[in-house]
Amino acid sequence: MRLFIFGAGYSARTFARRVAAEAEWIGGTTRTAEKGEALRQAGIEPVLFDGTAPSAAVAAALATATHVLVSIGPSAAGDPVLTHHRAELAAARPAWIGYLSTVGVYGDHGGGWVDERTPCRPVSRRSIQRLAAEGAWLGFSAETGLPVQVFRLSGIYGPGRNALENLKKGTARRIVKPAQVFNRIHVDDIAGVLHAALNEPKTTIYNVTDDEPAPPQDVVAYAADLLKVPPPPEVAFEAAEMTPMARSFYGENKRVSNAKMKNELNYTLLYPTYREALASLASDFEKR
Repeated sequence: MRLFIFGAGYSARTFARRVAAEAEWIGGTTRTAEKGEALRQAGIEPVLFDGTAPSAAVAAALATATHVLVSIGPSAAGDPVLTHHRAELAAARPAWIGYLSTVGVYGDHGGGWVDERTPCRPVSRRSIQRLAAEGAWLGFSAETGLPVQVFRLSGIYGPGRNALENLKKGTARRIVKPAQVFNRIHVDDIAGVLHAALNEPKTTIYNVTDDEPAPPQDVVAYAADLLKVPPPPEVAFEAAEMTPMARSFYGENKRVSNAKMKNELNYTLLYPTYREALASLASDFEKR
């Protein structure tokens, strides 16, 4: 396998580590040369691409890539990979293309359950752009016959990015909006799902999410209990000081089903809920 990653960030790097033993070569894009050394240390050959113009280095990498993961967000101008490297990707004919999207494309469903068949009605600008990018990638698949798998990710957390870390830094907050729930997904489970999907190269959409949509304040309280520290006080959503982006997340309330992911990929979650994940992460805290 020769894996090329557009946007070698947190989730993509975790996936790269998981498949490293199976890969002859892994390359990934970075916006700046300064960040390239960190990728190289992670076993990923850095390739400069800022999404604003075609890259000869990207074109060369795509020519020999057998698997491609796209983890770059779209803009108002569309998906940067298809905008600048559609022809090279079509010519390379990789065996598998994965596109990382978001459950935000579903929009608000009043706390009801959604699955891959649920009509999408995104609210935020970024989710509207994501849904448009999904459509572009599925259209690319229909046009070329190449398999494209869209992975709609819930809120991502894992080592270095979790409620325990926020408590340690003093930034954790328990904002309460009645009946509000969110799904989450541990980064190791994202990597596991992508790994399983490599063996099922068909064009489809998967929700990549945990088993238990939960109120965000409950997650913070559980993390505080694990660390044996007092939880931060509850703050009513209406009174909370939040950035417009943070507040927008609370405008979408839904429960996301992962049944298709589990059944079709025969994948068992490492961390079915935030409890198992935070308990594991807390044990790492104790080793520091």
